[in-house]
This record gives sequence, C-alpha cells and structure tokens, in this order.
Amino acid sequence: MQLYNTLSAEERAELIDQAGKQRLTLSFYAYAKIQDPKQFRDNLFIEWNKLDALGRTYVAKEGINAQMSVPAENLEAFRETLEAYDFMKNIRLNVAVEHDDHSFLKLTVKVRDKIVADGLNDETFDVTNIGVHLKAKEFNQILEDPNTIVVDFRNHYESEIGHFKGAITPDVETFRESLPIINEQLKNHKEDKNLVMYCTGGIRCEKASAYFKHQGFKNVFQLEGGIINYAKQIQEEGLESKFIGKNFVFDNRLGERITEDVVAQCHQCGKPCDNHTNCANDGCHLLFIQCDECKAAMENCCSSDCLEITHLPLAEQVRLRSGKQVGNKVFRKGKSENLKFKHSGELSDIALAKAQETKDIRQKIKIKKVLLGKAEHYYVKAQVGLFIIENHELTLGDKILISGPTTGNETLVLEKMLVNGNESSVAKPGDKVTFEVPFRIRLSDKLFKITN
Repeated sequence: MQLYNTLSAEERAELIDQAGKQRLTLSFYAYAKIQDPKQFRDNLFIEWNKLDALGRTYVAKEGINAQMSVPAENLEAFRETLEAYDFMKNIRLNVAVEHDDHSFLKLTVKVRDKIVADGLNDETFDVTNIGVHLKAKEFNQILEDPNTIVVDFRNHYESEIGHFKGAITPDVETFRESLPIINEQLKNHKEDKNLVMYCTGGIRCEKASAYFKHQGFKNVFQLEGGIINYAKQIQEEGLESKFIGKNFVFDNRLGERITEDVVAQCHQCGKPCDNHTNCANDGCHLLFIQCDECKAAMENCCSSDCLEITHLPLAEQVRLRSGKQVGNKVFRKGKSENLKFKHSGELSDIALAKAQETKDIRQKIKIKKVLLGKAEHYYVKAQVGLFIIENHELTLGDKILISGPTTGNETLVLEKMLVNGNESSVAKPGDKVTFEVPFRIRLSDKLFKITN
C-alpha cells in the first residue's frame, strides 16, 4: 500500500511532459466533522495516487482544503473519489482560468489541527452561521452600493499583484492577523454598512464571515468560490471584471491572470511587473516580484548577498544555511529592506501597464515532442547553453523546445552545435552538447525535440 511519493519532482515533470496529456488545476474545500482524519487522509492518498492526481491537501477534524492537478481524462473519476463521502456530494470544484501541467509535481495529503490557520476558538461562536454567498454578477452589483465596504482577506503578497477595486487590503502576513485588525477598523460600521469579503477560493471567508457575524456585524456577504470562481463566471457570462491584475495561487504558477492590468512593480527596479519568484539562495527563498531583466542580472536572487552565496561551492552554501528554518517554506512571507519597490497595505487601483501577450499555456500539450535531456549550464555572456543528451538523437536542423517553470516554453531551430567540444551534426545519448540560446535557461530546464 503506497502512502508516499516514489518520484522526485523532476522525474514527475519528465513523465508529465512525455505523456503530453492535458492536466487541470483545481481547488476545493469542505467543512465537516471527520472522526478519523488519519484514516481519511490515507484513503484519499491511495485513491488519488491511482488517478495520477497531484497537489497539496490538508485534512483535519473540521474538514478538507485542497489544491490539485488532475489529468483532464480522470476528472470525473477524481470527482467520484470525493462524492464517495456524503459531505462532498455535489462539491464545487474551482477550476483554474489558466492551466499548467507542472502546477503541482507531488501528491501531499497532510493531517492538520485546522484546514486553515485562523487562530480562532471555534467553540466560542457558531461557525455554521456564515455570510450570504454572492455569485459574480451579485458581487459586482453590491460593489456599486455606496454602503458597501469590501475587504480582501488575503495576505500582502497576494493582494499586491491583484485585488478588487476599492478593497481594503490589510498589510498582514497571515490570515489570522487580519481578523482583529478589520474588526477594530470597522467597529463603527457594524449595522450601517455591507461587509463584503473575498479571498482566493472562498475558504478563508467561510470562517471569517461567521466570525464577523458573531462580532455583531449585521450585513455580511462573501464571494462564492473566491476569485477563482469569480474569474470563471465573468468569462462565461461576459461580465465586467471588478478585479484588476493577477490572482496569486499557491502552486508552481504563483499566479493566474484575470485582467491585462499590471498593478505591481518589480521589487528591485520598479518596472511594472507582477511575476513572483523565490530567491535562488536556498538559505533565503524569499518570495518577491522580479522582472525578466532583474531575473537575468540577479540570477533569480533577491539581493547581492544572496547572489554571492549562490556562487559558492554547494558544501559552503549548506554550511551557511545550517540551522536556519527555511527548508520547504517556499512562500516565505517576510519583507526585506533590499526590496525597494515593495508595496503593501493601501494599494492603488490604477494600472501601471498592460501585460504583454502571453503564450498559450496549453502549448506543450499541443506539441508532439520527445525528451532529449536537460540543461547543465548557461554561459550568460556568450549566450550558450550546455545540455546532456540522455535519450534519442539530436541532429542539426531539428526544431527543439526548451521548457522549465521559469523559462516557460521556448522553441528554436538548431543550426550549429558542438558535441563534446567538437563541431558535429549529430549528438547521441551520453554526449555533452553546446549551442547558442538567445534567452536565459536554468538547470531545471528540459530539452525536447519537436516531432510534428
């Protein structure tokens, strides 16, 4: 009985690319009384593993909170694994606006004390007495009411790249921080205002709306299914988007675009930008916004100090970060004095720029390709990439695809290459190949030959 991952993230990524099948990114949650979360967790892992479902899920005695990547062909079978439980009959699956086959590369199902860390004592109020759910059209309408106060219950790094116009965006690092802050800020409007709240997928608002009703707020509303469901509805119904910018998501995409408005800046140079990255220094992993130019110049690092560390021998890097609590904190929320253009708290509704046209995110499932190997090094000044050929042959004239989470999907026709240091027209498995690459590549990038 397999209850753990047997493949690394890189191995999983290769299998996904080789399969060439569409995957859907989705999320869902449900509050319910679960008597044995450990057994529930094990059952889910076994069933989902059979379906090649990947993602991050938390279960607790109070319910389930999940973000998943599921093969499109297995979607109905996946839904059946949920509806085997009465409390998830007809559960709403928030399907992402944009899909990326690499949004999740492992299946993680963890037992927690709570499915959302809210810091509340659920015994002190009725958690089922929630606010009124609003669909996209109703949400747009209530925002036009002058008696409406709209509150973003996400964290500063989420709201910075996108938010609803006119929303209060608390400068907080955790959900639990926002509850007392908003309660104090709006204490004089408990009866005369509509308190309208939203979050990414709706789960934070389920608890927050009940909390604020307990605090005496009379008119409490919440966006049904959060920003994810709102984006889907405005597309389907042709509605105006009151949300501007990108919706931050907790997977490898780090965000999905809702409108073409760019409302944030590169934290290093100030250029309009809303693409998050994690500092390449494993002893830092700070989450910050970085434009392509700074990404190339700083090699995915948040500061010169971190850049210097990444150039040290690996053993020295490990020694320097020994004892630091970083590890898997991919979404480290701390702020840094090095980020000169970081904004949080009260945010502007004015777009700084329009997003550049993005490539079809499903490009890689439309292209027939075979995996050749992986990147070993990139010589920045010479704009030359070094690759190890692991499968099949590479020949001059081949159309190739270089793909990675940061690089994206870039194609070019191979016109000249060096094989093991000598100019050659064919490279075979085991060969080291270098050729000009007019864009920055990373060690995690894969090299494919396009066959169609």
